[in-house]
Amino acid sequence: MKPSSTLVVAGSALVIAATGCSSPNQESTVASATRPDATVYLVSDTLVQSAFEASGTAAALRQATLSTKLLGSVIEVFVKEGDAVAAGQPLVRIDARDLSAKADQVAASIAEAEAMQRDALTQAKRIRALYADSAATRAQLDAVETAVARTDAGARTAHAAAAELEAATSYATVRAPFAGIVTKRFVDPGAFAAPGAPLVSVQDGRTLRITANATPDVARAVQRGGRIDAIVEGRPMRAVVEGVVPAAAGNLYAINALVANPNGVMLPGSTATLFIPLGTHAAIVVPQAAIIRQGDLTGVTIRTAEGDATRWVRLGLTVGAMVEVNAGLRAGDRVVVPNNGAATVAAGG
Repeated sequence: MKPSSTLVVAGSALVIAATGCSSPNQESTVASATRPDATVYLVSDTLVQSAFEASGTAAALRQATLSTKLLGSVIEVFVKEGDAVAAGQPLVRIDARDLSAKADQVAASIAEAEAMQRDALTQAKRIRALYADSAATRAQLDAVETAVARTDAGARTAHAAAAELEAATSYATVRAPFAGIVTKRFVDPGAFAAPGAPLVSVQDGRTLRITANATPDVARAVQRGGRIDAIVEGRPMRAVVEGVVPAAAGNLYAINALVANPNGVMLPGSTATLFIPLGTHAAIVVPQAAIIRQGDLTGVTIRTAEGDATRWVRLGLTVGAMVEVNAGLRAGDRVVVPNNGAATVAAGG
């Protein structure tokens, strides 16, 4: 973890003129005396925001290891590792033939309970009419009312048993709880499934949670719901702070932040960095479109009175259309930004 910087509105300018009085330093290599079609960016001291680099990992926000509540053999496994699945899609099927036999018993119990309920209601209707004509005693009426209550309870019990059996039967087919990717297949057909034993793991990487540790003084600068800069797999992006909680060990806090990954470009488990804003300082920045890359080297084209020259520089944090230059440039240098239609040049007053 180390301090870095993130860009804010700054004083810089675009210079359309092709002339200048800067001389190339010893790091510069004259490329050509010709002046290609380009915009010239005048380097100046710019106000940037210091940041603390909190390194961590980006994990899938939703991930689950699925199991069953049944004891039985695995009949089918419908997926392989790496398969994309939809919410509710069947993944594994467990042998549930013993439940099918119980289903017949439960159906018979329901039929018997409902028949007794109908008979009790018929008897109660007759006794109620007789009692109204003073042809039946109060004891007879109480007896049939009790019989009705008992048969109602019996019918409810039978239907509850059917619902319980239906729920247990549903565990025979393990389904995806959400859309995602199968990351682990623990069983094959013929394996024995037990309650709680893992069968398949699924994760949804469309939203990633970056978890990084920081000291308490840095963590205080982070607010839930706030937006901070982040880098995942070298890609700069904005993250939304989910929360700050004590870390598992040491006098540290875990900062959790969410980043969108709708196309799955970034893989869960990738290294990531959160940039916690700490303050501001003066620095040199240039447009991203001006950066030249050659292997591990990064540079820019400097426009001088003698011609254009390549100067190798050391870059800092990239934010939006601008990138910080930690070494290799000074205020007053003129950086060439090609007019290729894709370059975006940011300038301030």
